Amino acid sequence: MIQSSENTYHFHLERTVYLSIAVRGWLLCWTFLSSAALALLAGQMLWPTYPHTFTFYLKWQDALEALLWFIAFITVGGSVFIVRFLYALSAGYRKGMLTLAGNKALIVRDLSPENLGSIFWMMHSAFWCFVAVLVGLLPEMLLGWTMHLPNIMLVVLATGVVLVLSLAGLVISVVAASFIFVGCIGVISFCRKLGAPYTYKLSNHTIVRIDNFVLTIIYPNTPEALIDLNLLAADEQRKVLALLQRGWVGEQRAWNPELGKEIKEALERMDSTIVLA
Repeated sequence: MIQSSENTYHFHLERTVYLSIAVRGWLLCWTFLSSAALALLAGQMLWPTYPHTFTFYLKWQDALEALLWFIAFITVGGSVFIVRFLYALSAGYRKGMLTLAGNKALIVRDLSPENLGSIFWMMHSAFWCFVAVLVGLLPEMLLGWTMHLPNIMLVVLATGVVLVLSLAGLVISVVAASFIFVGCIGVISFCRKLGAPYTYKLSNHTIVRIDNFVLTIIYPNTPEALIDLNLLAADEQRKVLALLQRGWVGEQRAWNPELGKEIKEALERMDSTIVLA
């Protein structure tokens, strides 16, 4: 903890926690970049193996090529998000993950390792959305097969069935593609907010809760903050709780009538953990 002024306190990530999250982040980043490189290499090897003449149906090679390029796209994007989070993690380690400015404001960064999991699952969801797009286009791939049937009646019948299936598949593809499009727009805001500091004014409009050492802050027109106090050293956890309790009493318990009880339970849990250790 660093006290920069009379009533301003900065709380930093514990060094071992910081190094653990940073190592996990870089490992995931290099995994994504390696996957992107392998996908691009496979796509480059596949490209010259089939003709690229125009057809009225979708070649399976084109679908596979698109999938490989999309894997490269999302894994590079995931790497960008991880680097952005690691930058915020470094800033939180140097400047503070949580800053308490007297009884006036609380400045916090969400630097939980769960952010890395969120990035992974976002890329996972994007991958399966693109697979759904290709599944919806599967009937268009079958058109090439129907044109090579030996009997003209079979050609007409099979082509008709495939065209009917194509309409249903097109709906699936459009819906899945719209999810990807909306996601690509939303990730811009997600990347900008990843690990960014948020300032919450401590007033009677603020709700502060502590549950299982997770500090929850709710303020109108501001994203809800969930801060894992376990990322701090044990002595800093105790100091944060003490300062919050003092501020809560000074503000006539306006933040949350049950906050004092929650702080007391958290302190008792810390004491019991120390005794068991």
